[in-house]
Amino acid sequence: MPERIHQAVASIIHRGPDDQGAWQSSTVSLGATRLRVVDTSAGAQPLTSEDKDVTVVFNGEIYNHAELRKELISYGHKFRTTCDTEVVLHAFMQWDTACIEKFRGMFAFAAWRESRRRLVLARDRMGIKPLYYALHGGDIYFGSEMKSIFCHPEISRDIDLGALDTYLGMNYVPGARTLAAGIRKLMPGCFLTWHDGDISSHCYWQVDRADLSAHTSIADSAARLDHLLSQSVKEHLAADVPVGLWLSGGIDSSTVLHYASQHASSPLKTFSITFGGREFDEAPYLREMATRYSTDHQELDLGPGTVTPDSITELAYYADEPNADAGAVPVWHLSRMSAKKVTVALSGEGADELFGGYITYLADKYARRARIVPRSLRRLSLHSANRLRASNKKIGFDYKLQRFLHGTLLDERSSHIFWNGTFSHLQRKELMVSQNSTHTLKMLATIPAGRDIRRFMAFDQAYFLPDNLLVKVDRMSMAHSLEVRPAFLDHRIVEFAATLPANYCIRGRNLKLLLRTLMKDKLPQNILAKKKQGLDIPVHDWLRGHLRPLLLDTLDRKTVEETGLIYWPHLESLIKLHMERKANYGYHLWGMLMLFLWIKQWKIQGGQDLQTPRDFSDDFSIVSA
Repeated sequence: MPERIHQAVASIIHRGPDDQGAWQSSTVSLGATRLRVVDTSAGAQPLTSEDKDVTVVFNGEIYNHAELRKELISYGHKFRTTCDTEVVLHAFMQWDTACIEKFRGMFAFAAWRESRRRLVLARDRMGIKPLYYALHGGDIYFGSEMKSIFCHPEISRDIDLGALDTYLGMNYVPGARTLAAGIRKLMPGCFLTWHDGDISSHCYWQVDRADLSAHTSIADSAARLDHLLSQSVKEHLAADVPVGLWLSGGIDSSTVLHYASQHASSPLKTFSITFGGREFDEAPYLREMATRYSTDHQELDLGPGTVTPDSITELAYYADEPNADAGAVPVWHLSRMSAKKVTVALSGEGADELFGGYITYLADKYARRARIVPRSLRRLSLHSANRLRASNKKIGFDYKLQRFLHGTLLDERSSHIFWNGTFSHLQRKELMVSQNSTHTLKMLATIPAGRDIRRFMAFDQAYFLPDNLLVKVDRMSMAHSLEVRPAFLDHRIVEFAATLPANYCIRGRNLKLLLRTLMKDKLPQNILAKKKQGLDIPVHDWLRGHLRPLLLDTLDRKTVEETGLIYWPHLESLIKLHMERKANYGYHLWGMLMLFLWIKQWKIQGGQDLQTPRDFSDDFSIVSA
């Protein structure tokens, strides 16, 4: 049906309000929306070669497009624009799928070659840009968001019970699956080919973590990182539209600001979220950095008057696939504020996964020692901790103690995801009407055995980063037509970080040792010494307060029981315990809220118990320490 492609394009117009277009043949329909960043006067998509054989749709940025253009010109290619989309087109014409490895940047694209009746879908190495697809009757449907695929009624809207189990445990769905049984994700660093109904997938990039010999000293490694970061930030600043920077006052965004200030030709625009009056407010730190680098700074104070039930419902629609990370709320408002002044914003995502910045890595270490204590004593300690009155802090001592002690009762792999997630395996068994833990167990099996903390960092790079953090940032920013560029995720920095010895990342209680070593003479000491807060909301408090009506209206007995997914008495008990401050289940209930808002929005049906993937694609990539 010819009108379908226009419906699909319209569903994601927020990703590209500047241009929309479609191209159709007897075999294929391609559509695109465009946010003008490079060559704003040209570059409309879909883009077709002069001989009409190759057509491309593209989302993202190729930072080395100028040098690739020169190389392609030397082979006789002629260009009509200066946009990077045309470089993708000609690179595919010249090198076919081998072109993907030449691209440096964040991207998802589709290339159709009419003469071969062959479609290629490709995604960047780290999964910064999304790409979803579905198979039906030999046809393939794809898009940057699931909602563009939902335009096709042929695609199943059953929930994938295996993916639901993982979502409830981890707050997101890792790997190739999604919560919709009929839709999958193309994995980072992979491309897929469709040819007359036959499909195959290939990985063109994986991180090599074997070689630790190149690092003679931490000072030498810091010098190498200095060069890589300077080069990456310079490339990430390139645009034909206003560029800004997200500033939190932590070491990651402050590092990006430091290098950006070296390459910017005018004062940088910085944007921040504050939480006035709360113990986790980072305003003094970010203001110090804004003053130090003389930025054009703007803040938004986030509180109950800003985060309304209506804004949460709107956010849930643009989230596309449920994500139980409540940090989506400040990112939503940060994106909306930023988009009024800039089209591109640099961010600090990725530094924690690459250089060892999460407190969970310390928990992994301490839990190994704690497991020496008899299990019965650990159970007794947890029982006592559970009797503490639940605090209204974002993450209070009571919550951290309870989660840590509970984690020591799990195996090492399960405890690592438990500390970043919500429901444990036993809790999910009590909660879910029909549980299938196959997907979760397969995901856990990708973590190698051993004591090296790098195995958990590698896991977080492979799943927590692309399937949670980057998804959250992409959806919340693109909902406001804002392009966010994570400068730490240049693949050369990722490859460098993968070769670091564990004690260059975490030494004793010190996290991100190498990054702190690099920045010790560049940033203020209080920024370097500051504990990581994370951009999040006080979800325990707010769900007891002004968001309580939204929670109770969404998670009512009739709605929950009609889905046949969750035991209402168990969920009701969690809500009651939380509201009476006998326990902090805010993060658990936030995930449920996002899930049921999604089910309602997209009319998701019952469930499908998928014991194995429905197509050729692997669920998980290989994780190595």
